[in-house]
Amino acid sequence: MNRASHAGQRTAGAAEEYWRAVLARDPRWDGKFVLAVLSTRIYCRPSCPARRPLRRNVRFFHRPEEAERNGFRPCLRCRPKEVSSAAALVERASRRLLDSEADGMKLSALAAAMQCSTGVLRRAFQQTTGLTPRAFADALRVGRLKKELRGARNVADAIYGTGFGSSSRVYERSNAKLGMTPAAYRRGGEGMKIGYAFAESPLGKVLVGATERGVSAVYLGESEKILAGELRREYPLAEVGPADHSFSRWVREIVHRLEGEPARLDLPLDVRATAFQRRVWQELQGIPFGTTRTYSQVARAMGKPKAVRAVARACATNPVSIVVPCHRVIRQDGSLAGYRWGLSRKERLLAQERSAAQANR
Repeated sequence: MNRASHAGQRTAGAAEEYWRAVLARDPRWDGKFVLAVLSTRIYCRPSCPARRPLRRNVRFFHRPEEAERNGFRPCLRCRPKEVSSAAALVERASRRLLDSEADGMKLSALAAAMQCSTGVLRRAFQQTTGLTPRAFADALRVGRLKKELRGARNVADAIYGTGFGSSSRVYERSNAKLGMTPAAYRRGGEGMKIGYAFAESPLGKVLVGATERGVSAVYLGESEKILAGELRREYPLAEVGPADHSFSRWVREIVHRLEGEPARLDLPLDVRATAFQRRVWQELQGIPFGTTRTYSQVARAMGKPKAVRAVARACATNPVSIVVPCHRVIRQDGSLAGYRWGLSRKERLLAQERSAAQANR
């Protein structure tokens, strides 16, 4: 095999990770590599529905062009080149969205600029980012808004400077995107009211902090005083104090998960997060109960294969453990990486979930 044919399998570890994705027909890896079959001289996307070839007959490449330079042709069944084309289309559309100052650029206008149909553009975004074009544009704009809010003279300057057509439009979206209103974000969360409650769990005491909008913190430890102090340090300008029973249902759900049981209830969140952190946390919430992912797998699933360290930082700064299951992310070699609440708790959580998942099969 020549040097080019090694492009998609730089290490044995990466090749085995690719092979696991192929065996699972995992669509999240589509567009990140292709597999080429020596016996047929055909290359496919990882999720191709065709019968799996023998491992010894498989070679991996990062891009379709690399496979073709080595004499392989695309599979007519899974059409792997279309996935690569989707990623390129999204990249061009993203640049156009970043350059646009208009609030809510219409999908039809963006598609026309990209010289494709709205259906093709929508599918490309969903396939590559997991978001609709509008949701992706919102994330880009809110990311710019957060930077502007810290330096602007007032909120209005920041809102209009980042392309929102009116203050009402950004306030409508602020709960899901900023986790608080723009004015509150600019003041470092000042004006937020966070109530907290304690509960006993198999892993020690758990503090659950929440606003009327959703859960803002989930902390584990042994001392209620220390946990409450952690919450105040996380939200130094918020009004923090013991809660009434208004979110007792959320607390019960979190304790249920700490007991190693699968989620029964979707929990709303109210946290401060960048667009990248939110994307990582969404990916973590998609990790199936009873399983794990490596940091590199999470980065690749996001379409950011080089952002492994950034993914690790997003996991480390996750304020809502358990709800966003950062404990399900491990190192490439299968060992456990750092966990804010201690590796012993992480190990026990994973063991409980694996046991429950096997019992429910």
